Amino acid sequence: MTEFAHAAEPPTTRTRRRGRLGVIVIFAFGVVGAVTVMAICGSLIAPDDPHAQNLAVSLAKPSHAHWLGTDSLGRDIFSRIIAGARTAFLGPLVIAAGSMVAGNALGLFAGYRGGRVDSFIMRWVDLMWAVPSLVVIIVVAGAVGGGYWLAVLLLLVLTIPFDTRVVRGAVLEQTPRPYVEAAKTIGVADARIMWKHIWPNVAPVAIANSFLVFAGALVTLSGLSFLGLGAPPGTPDWGLMLAEGQTLLFANPVATLAPGAMIVITAVSMNLIGDWTYEQLAGRGAER
Repeated sequence: MTEFAHAAEPPTTRTRRRGRLGVIVIFAFGVVGAVTVMAICGSLIAPDDPHAQNLAVSLAKPSHAHWLGTDSLGRDIFSRIIAGARTAFLGPLVIAAGSMVAGNALGLFAGYRGGRVDSFIMRWVDLMWAVPSLVVIIVVAGAVGGGYWLAVLLLLVLTIPFDTRVVRGAVLEQTPRPYVEAAKTIGVADARIMWKHIWPNVAPVAIANSFLVFAGALVTLSGLSFLGLGAPPGTPDWGLMLAEGQTLLFANPVATLAPGAMIVITAVSMNLIGDWTYEQLAGRGAER
């Protein structure tokens, strides 16, 4: 009975239902929007200087003056959370955008061309997948001396194969379809077929995957900062604050829990938005 009712439902009703934002997705958009504002305007909206030290109020509990308390150096935790959004957002954004551009290009080329080109690119992808990425980053960053942007660069290089494999799989599913064969028959250039015809049909997968890459990069960069291989000491960074707050767990638990909660909530929100975006884009493609 349910199947017949669903089949009889007008397409416009299904489209309207799919386009609605659930409460969880609205919350996710709110979190990402707030983090974006903090990343752009952190120094303007922070109530205190995130670098200012005041030993007279060190290890203060949450209060009206310091909403999340202070750390061992008397720095305001709430202000540092706001300022830390910049490194939490900028690095993963660079990684997600760079990996999407390079991975989409390689995946399109490999999936469409096939043959030796596909074999060469995929053997490189297999090699990179066999490399323990986190271990490589730790070794290289430790040998060179660490650094936030070094970690971002290494993670970008090691993430491109992931996007390449995902996009290639979607392209292989599109290449045999009639619209591609028709474009080849009338002499459309290969580059135009790949970017103007095939890519729009694999865009839902590519875009949704970029949200997953962002979330993974956020967690990984925070982990590297936690290990001392990311942001330099003293920088307002969520991962670094998590490491510095270990000794404050009983004196001021918020100093440790707040940055950890921001990492988790932001990463989960990006995943939820990615899933929602895929549903919207894939649904529109299905209706056409």
